[in-house]
Amino acid sequence: MRRGAFLAGAMASATLPLLGGSARAQSLVSRISEIVADGDGTYGVFARTMAPGPALCAFNAYESFPCASTIKVLVMTTAYYAEEHKPGVLDERIRFDRSALIGGSDFMQNVADGTRLKIRELLVPMILVSDNTAANLLIEHFGVNLINRVGRAAGMLRTHLARPFVDYATAIPYEPNVTTAYDMGTLLYRIERGAREAVKTIVVPEHCRAMIALMLRQHDRDKIPAGLPAGVPVADKDGEIDGTRNDAGIVEPFGDSPFILSIFTKDVDDYDGCLDTIRRVAGAAYGAVAGTNL
Repeated sequence: MRRGAFLAGAMASATLPLLGGSARAQSLVSRISEIVADGDGTYGVFARTMAPGPALCAFNAYESFPCASTIKVLVMTTAYYAEEHKPGVLDERIRFDRSALIGGSDFMQNVADGTRLKIRELLVPMILVSDNTAANLLIEHFGVNLINRVGRAAGMLRTHLARPFVDYATAIPYEPNVTTAYDMGTLLYRIERGAREAVKTIVVPEHCRAMIALMLRQHDRDKIPAGLPAGVPVADKDGEIDGTRNDAGIVEPFGDSPFILSIFTKDVDDYDGCLDTIRRVAGAAYGAVAGTNL
């Protein structure tokens, strides 16, 4: 990791409030600082339990990072938000035109031209296999303004969806979609709190539980889940673009001690090393919550 970014992260960690100033929180920040210092690129980490109070860990938590596909959690939240303001939205149909097909669309590439899919049907491939065309159909249907407004309502003040997803091979300059480890962690905290405490947060509890159920089924498990003990459930959404490997999730969402963990990266060259770093950070966070060393 670049020394300037490492020092900036360490300073940010020291100034952000941690869980009661506890030795556990301070130890976790120190451990994460050591882990990310071994890799290249820049890392942002945010972790918190469901207990009231400040974060368990914040390392570069407010720094801007490319969203990649983690922003699909906010798109999904917007669909449920819209359903609550206009019942029946989830059953509205969107016509698929194959001219809109882009890379990273393993599900939609097998859908016939002209097929009309329900919004609730598009949410599934967008989350489970991170289908980019399904995401674009939803982004274009709801509009970036509404999606960003829902993000702000959820406390995501440094998140900005500027555009739909683009083809990997495009040579056309485009404005990046950005977020922070804190913002994505805050959205997941609201979703988990709504499901767990049966209170309306950003959406009603029923919809919070539905979103968690979808994220529990997502297919890519090589980041945060791979750093935890076998069998630990994680409701997460990862994302990858050039120079970036991200993951954000709720660990053990229906367990006794769930916690939120979001890990964001940028300027990465060594992708294998980055995945190893993400797994080690996840293991350290899990150990801090469970009181074990992984």
